[in-house]
Amino acid sequence: MNLEDKLAAIGLKKEEYELLKEKLKREPLDIELEIASAMWSEHCSYKSSKLHLKKLPTKGERVVIGPGENAGVIDVGDGYVAVFKMESHNHPSFIEPYQGAATGVGGILRDVFTMGARPVMNMDGLFFGDIEFSRTKFLIDGVVRGIGDYGNCVGVPTIGGMTFFDEYYNTNNLVNAFCLGLGKKDRIFLGVAKGVGNPVFYVGSKTGKDGIHGATMASASFDENFEDERPAVQVGDPFTEKLLLEACLELMNRDIIEGIQDMGAAGLTSSSFEMADRGGVGLELYLDRVPVREKLTPSEIMLSESQERMLIIAKKGREEEIKQVFRKWSLDAEVIGKVIEEKSIKLFWKDELIADIDVGLMASNSPVYRRPTKKPTYIETIEDFNFENLEEPSNYNDVLIKLFSTPEFSTKKPLYEQYDSTVQDNTILKPGSDAALIRIKETGKGIAASLDVNPRYVYINPQKGTELAVLESFRNLITVGATPVALTDCLNFGNPENPEIMWQFEQSIIGMKTACENLGVAVVSGNVSFYNETSGKNIHPTPAVGMVGVISKPLNAPSIGFKKDRSDIYLVGRINPNELGGSAYLKWIFNKTAGRLPQVDYQLHKKLLSFMVEAVDSGLIRAAHDVSEGGILITLAEMCVSSLKGAKVELYIKGRKDLYLFSESQGAIVIEADSDVIALAERFDLTISRIGTVEGYRLKVNDIIDIDVLRLKKENERFFGEVFGWSDECV
Repeated sequence: MNLEDKLAAIGLKKEEYELLKEKLKREPLDIELEIASAMWSEHCSYKSSKLHLKKLPTKGERVVIGPGENAGVIDVGDGYVAVFKMESHNHPSFIEPYQGAATGVGGILRDVFTMGARPVMNMDGLFFGDIEFSRTKFLIDGVVRGIGDYGNCVGVPTIGGMTFFDEYYNTNNLVNAFCLGLGKKDRIFLGVAKGVGNPVFYVGSKTGKDGIHGATMASASFDENFEDERPAVQVGDPFTEKLLLEACLELMNRDIIEGIQDMGAAGLTSSSFEMADRGGVGLELYLDRVPVREKLTPSEIMLSESQERMLIIAKKGREEEIKQVFRKWSLDAEVIGKVIEEKSIKLFWKDELIADIDVGLMASNSPVYRRPTKKPTYIETIEDFNFENLEEPSNYNDVLIKLFSTPEFSTKKPLYEQYDSTVQDNTILKPGSDAALIRIKETGKGIAASLDVNPRYVYINPQKGTELAVLESFRNLITVGATPVALTDCLNFGNPENPEIMWQFEQSIIGMKTACENLGVAVVSGNVSFYNETSGKNIHPTPAVGMVGVISKPLNAPSIGFKKDRSDIYLVGRINPNELGGSAYLKWIFNKTAGRLPQVDYQLHKKLLSFMVEAVDSGLIRAAHDVSEGGILITLAEMCVSSLKGAKVELYIKGRKDLYLFSESQGAIVIEADSDVIALAERFDLTISRIGTVEGYRLKVNDIIDIDVLRLKKENERFFGEVFGWSDECV
C-alpha cells in the first residue's frame, strides 16, 4: 500500500503526516501513524474548535470542576455534587442506529461514573430528517430502541430531552446523549495518571475488533458509501456496563484508585495518553497482557473501541484487592503496565519495545487550527422577511390542528414510553415536562435538567440563535422552580473545512458566551461534533444546550397540565407580536425558514427566575409552561391535552391574530395559580395578566379558537399513529 492510500485508510491528512515526521525527525512507524490518526482526529483533539471554546465562561460559585475532565461537576449542597456531560454519537447512529445510540448512552454513563458519581438521570437530543425520507423511520426505530434498551438494562431513568424533525437531517441524523450522576464532594475521581511505579489496570470487558478507527470515522464526512463504515461502530452490552458501574463504585469506596478513565473514543490510546498528559508522567503498557476475545495486532488493541472498559491507575500494593472486586462482578482486571517518570507511552509486545511515543505530541501539543471563516451569502437575505405578506388564516381551528399534528409538536410518547423513566424511584417530573426533575433522597432537594435548541433559529442567525437556545433551556428550568447553575453542550455542525460552517460555529460560541455571562451560568463540560455532512450536504447548525439547576422544594414543582377546575390562568412576562422569525408557524404552515429572530431580554429572564423560584417554593403555582416554539396557542393546547382539561382564555390582541397567537416571544410563562401571585409578580416588576380560567373540556381563545380537548389529543397523536401504527391505548 502506498503512502497516500495508507493515510487515507486511517484518516490522517498528508500535512499532519509531514508534521509528525518533522516532530519525530524520522519516518513514523505504522503504529505511530495509527495513534496519531486517532489522537489528532477532530473527535479527540478538538483541533478546529479548541481556540473558540476557550472563550466560554467556565467558573461559578457552585462549579467544582469545569471542562477538561470526563464530566463537569457542580455543588448541589449538603456535601453532594452533580456530575454531568453531554456527548454526540451522530456518525455511529447514522450508520447503525441501534448500536450507535446504545453505545452513545453507554459512553456517557461511563463518563459520569468514572468520576465517582452514580448515574441518576439520562436525557437525549434526537434530530431526524423528513419522515418521507427513505431511512428516517428506520433511524427513529433503531435509535429509540438502542437508547431504551441500554438505559433500561443499566437501570438509569431517561426522563427528558427533545426530538426535532427537519429535512436538513435527512443524511445526518443526530443523537446527543446526556447523563447526570450524584456523588459526594469529597469523593471525586479524576482521569489522571500519577505515582511513579503505580500499576496500570485494564478492567471490564475483553477487547475485540469493534469500533476500530471509530474516532477517525466520527471526524470525517460521509459519502454514499457510508455503510462501509459499519465495522467502526461499537457494540454495546448494558448488562456488563451495570456490572462495571457497580464494581468501579465499590472500588472507589476503598481508597485504592489514583486515577480512572473510560476507554471511549480511540479506546486504550486516548485513555492512556490523556491520563498521562494530565498527570505529567508516562506509562509502560504491555499490550499482550490486555484481555482480548479474538486475535488482535498491537495497533488493533490500542485503537479498539470495544465498550464497557476502564483504565485505572491503582495504588501500588493493592493489586490483589482490585482483582478480587472485579472477580466478584465477573469482570476482567489485569495489570497491563505501570506509571513511569519519563513523559512517554512505551508500548511493549511480548517484552519487546515496539513504540516509544511522546505524550505531549499526541495530547496537549497536538495540532490546533484556526480555520478560515466566511459569512454565508444566505445570511444577507434570510432575515429580511415580511410577515404581513403572508395570507392570514380564515379558520384558526384548522391551523392549530395542522400545527399541533406536525412532527414538531406531536406527542413523543411512542418514543419516550420505551424508556424507563421511574427506575431508582427519584423521578418527580417525567418526560413531556418543561424540564426533567429528580429528588435527592438524602437531602430532600432536587436537580432539574433541560436539553434544548431550535436549529432553525441558529441557521438564520448563529449567534442570536444560540443565545435563544441557552435562554430556552434556562426558561425550562425556572418554569419548574429551579435555579440554573451550569450547562453542558453538544455542538453539532457540518464540515469545519468549509469557511461558512466555521463561521456558523464561531458565531455560535459568541452567542453562548454572551448568554452564559448575562445569566450567570457556567459551561462545565461538552462535546463538539463536526463533519455532520454527507455528499456535501450539511446539517443545520445545532448547538444543543443541556442545562442543570437546583431546587429546594422539588415536590412543589409544577407540571404543564392544568389541575383544578375554575382555577385562574395567568400570563407572566410579555408577548410581542410579529416575533415569527424561524417560527414553527412559518415552517409548518408556509414551508419557510426565515425572518428576524425574537428579541433577547436577559433582565426579563432574571426577573422571571426570581419570581418562579419564590412562587414554587411557596407552593403558589399548580401548573406552568413557558411560551416557546409555536407561541402561546401551542402552549395552551399542550397544557390542556396534558391534563385533558379545558380552558377559556381571553387574550389582548391588536392587529392580525396569527402574528400574536404564533409569535415566539422569549420571556413569557403561562401559569395556573391563585391571585396571590399578582403581588409577587409586581414585587419583581413583572407584567402579569389574568387571561382565563380552567374549565370544561374545550380550549376556547377569544372568538378565534374553540376545539374539544379530546380532538386536540387525537390530532396530537396522529403523526406517530400513522407512522408507527401507535395509539394512546397502546401505552
